[in-house]
Amino acid sequence: MDQKEDSINQSHTFTGNIYIFQAFDVGDDINLEQIKDLKKLQVKQLSLPKYFKHYDKPLAVNLPNKDESPACISTKIHNFGAVSFTYKIPFSDTLKNIRKNLDAIDHGFETQSVNDLKAVYNAIKSTIKKPYFYQTRLSYLLIQVDPQPAVFSDTVQLKEAYGNMIASMLRFETESLSEAQVSEILESTMGYFRGDLIVVDTGASFAYDSEYEEILDLFEFANIQQLELQYFDHTLDTQLNALYEGKVGKLSPKAYIPFIGTLSSSPVDDLGKLRVDISVITERLESSIKFAGEPYFSELYELLTNKLDLKNWKEGIERKLSIIQDIRQVFQHKVDYAREDLLSVLITILILIELIVGLLSYFKQ
Repeated sequence: MDQKEDSINQSHTFTGNIYIFQAFDVGDDINLEQIKDLKKLQVKQLSLPKYFKHYDKPLAVNLPNKDESPACISTKIHNFGAVSFTYKIPFSDTLKNIRKNLDAIDHGFETQSVNDLKAVYNAIKSTIKKPYFYQTRLSYLLIQVDPQPAVFSDTVQLKEAYGNMIASMLRFETESLSEAQVSEILESTMGYFRGDLIVVDTGASFAYDSEYEEILDLFEFANIQQLELQYFDHTLDTQLNALYEGKVGKLSPKAYIPFIGTLSSSPVDDLGKLRVDISVITERLESSIKFAGEPYFSELYELLTNKLDLKNWKEGIERKLSIIQDIRQVFQHKVDYAREDLLSVLITILILIELIVGLLSYFKQ
């Protein structure tokens, strides 16, 4: 890079916004209709992009502490037990200064999002099934920069001048990365028009685009999807460890009694319910987005899912669900064999009683 380009890198001013997506898991289920009835939170109108075909629409609300969190532009409550926030921080600065302050900005809004969650959680706690003040949380960041066609005729020029700066920002580093790392990060790029550029990475993305509003929901959704997958993975690990260590309660004697046993709750039922709940919610999240005729959004979502490693999270959960199913079958076989043995003993006793009664009748004659 020559001296002129180096000077541009240091002093050139860009305008745009930093978007921070925060998501928390606060329980098993949330009754959205009950939240509306309580009227503790002000409900807002919510319009979703057209690529959300079968999405269980979340409830958009205003923060109770809005004055304390002016950067929060979106608060959503999801019926599967999650709360998400979107923060918007406008800027007019050099990319070097943004890179320098980005990590501090991100950490600052991690703290702010916990305070915002407290306000929302206290208002909706009574509507949550098995409430807890977040077990899992996730954050994702998007740096949106307004295009400057008078300065950069195309995105090739932008990448040549600022590629290293963009790459290090997306990794929350304040120093330049190696060429190999920069090349790897800049491989995950795309754009719709000639002057557009989106670079997607594991914890943050860079968007050189002025018409970006429709992709915000996609980034928020991908972050929530990863949140739920990590929560399910943690839940399954906890359950499997409990089974391995023998901490799960033993079957009650009622469970072995035919007819009566089917009416009582048991570890078998709990495992089955857990498996069904996770399978249903995972399937709903997967089928929420339909990109028929939307190649641009489809490509962007594929980049996001690859970078967030959603496929491996799903495969790990499926493997653990398979183990859960095997354990259920072991429990069920144990119950079935015990019931068969119990029936055999009862039949033997009845036959013995009938024989004794017959013998007594015979000797009385």
